[in-house]
Amino acid sequence: MLSSDLLINALTTLLVTIDPIGLAPIFLGLTAGMSRAQRFQVASRGCIIGGVILFVFSLVGSSFLALLGITLPAFRIAGGLLLFWIAFEMIFEKRQERHEKSAERAVSEDRVRDTAVFPLAIPLIAGPGAISAVIILSGHFDAPAMKAQLLAIVVFALVLLFAALLIADRIDRLLGETGRVILTRLLGVILAALAVQFVVDGVQALIGAR
Repeated sequence: MLSSDLLINALTTLLVTIDPIGLAPIFLGLTAGMSRAQRFQVASRGCIIGGVILFVFSLVGSSFLALLGITLPAFRIAGGLLLFWIAFEMIFEKRQERHEKSAERAVSEDRVRDTAVFPLAIPLIAGPGAISAVIILSGHFDAPAMKAQLLAIVVFALVLLFAALLIADRIDRLLGETGRVILTRLLGVILAALAVQFVVDGVQALIGAR
């Protein structure tokens, strides 16, 4: 049975890396000019595709690393550093700018059919940060029952994301520009702390293995 602290840590890590609140205004830009039904289609398809990708890495991520000869502690360190860089971008407003550039490229194409795949599912939902997070977390959720708990956490995070996308216009009006900046930076600080903890855990595991 997993401790509640680990479950909360896993959920917090996924929510911060997926960033439902931060994706809401970007989703509005991606779906500008679409009907409510079309937005629902893009949101649902994007969450399903992103969820499948995260599910795969949650289940076979550790095995894939072993196939490449990469130890889980080493990946924890690398993943922690990557998550720390994402946190750095969030704190200094670089991540939002990069996501918006990805969104702009997709708007000019077939928005209804393709936007759900790129950039919504990849890389905005199942991006490097979220993929790294689920692989790192899968090391703590190794037993079958624990894997089921991790998958349930992924599903819960995606349900929250889907709900945020459906009410994206309301969230954007509620937060405003100042609210989005404050929330993004706060989440960035939390993610930075989690990233440092991943690195510390990886270093301790490597030292203990010697």
